[in-house]
Amino acid sequence: MEVIHLHHPYKPDQIKKDPIVLAMGFFDGVHAGHRMVIQKAAAEAKKRGIKLAVLTYDHHPSVAFKTYKTPLTYLTTLPKKLEILASLGVDIVYVVNFTSQFSKLAPQDFVNQYMVGLHATAVVAGFDHTYGPKNADMLHLPVYAENRFDVIEVQQVNVDGQESASTRTRQLIDNGDLDEAKRLLLRPHETTGLIVHGEARGRELGYPTANVETTAGERLPGVGIYVVEMKIGDDWYPGMASIGYNVTFGENRPKTVEINLFDFHNAIYGETVQVKWHHFLRGEVKFANREELIDQLAKDEQQSRLFLKDNQ
Repeated sequence: MEVIHLHHPYKPDQIKKDPIVLAMGFFDGVHAGHRMVIQKAAAEAKKRGIKLAVLTYDHHPSVAFKTYKTPLTYLTTLPKKLEILASLGVDIVYVVNFTSQFSKLAPQDFVNQYMVGLHATAVVAGFDHTYGPKNADMLHLPVYAENRFDVIEVQQVNVDGQESASTRTRQLIDNGDLDEAKRLLLRPHETTGLIVHGEARGRELGYPTANVETTAGERLPGVGIYVVEMKIGDDWYPGMASIGYNVTFGENRPKTVEINLFDFHNAIYGETVQVKWHHFLRGEVKFANREELIDQLAKDEQQSRLFLKDNQ
């Protein structure tokens, strides 16, 4: 898959000359609804015997319009999104830098430059896709197209009667509902990070943990204890994770991500890892003493091993 980064106004020689079918969207999470758009575009590209291209953005468009009090986080950062798009058979991805200047493009100019200009013979997008100011929606796109390309609108995709949307998926992950989030994403939610030194308290309890310094911009599940797998190098290892503040050991502690891998004894400081978040076990609890905590960790491990055994 070829990835082409565009900054508005782009240089014409950056654009591939061949005709394409163009799927458009931000595609955060690349969930079931997004995949329907890409699959529809892929089928159209195959029918026409031309390449499948995607136009997406380097960050959420809202960054150009409003202030965020906390850092914006994503279901899929750009590298992960590109990885998934490649797995879906996309040939070309145009990643547009969403700037203030770009956001002010009139709908007709957007269509001329980022649809016709990319040599689209058909444009595929979700029913709610927008591409600029007033009237820049799928309803008006055939007018702006002026018969220069076909417009294919993909209707709402429902999972169990509910819309498969990025906003809903984010809420599920925030609430720790990873089982339902997986149904929408069609895969477990994943994050990445760097293994760093921690307080080594887990080792003292008999449950040594890998302390994960999470990657900026990635959306973590809410505070709690989870069933996970962690990828180190080329291999995945089962385990359980804690996202929280270690409240048993004091107040006003920093939020940490700590993962205990089962039957694993190697030193892994400095490793860049991937984490699959499979299932919520329980919330964070302040235990009366170390013995109570150790007893609960044994139960967490038993439940985690059972879940992974039953869901492989």
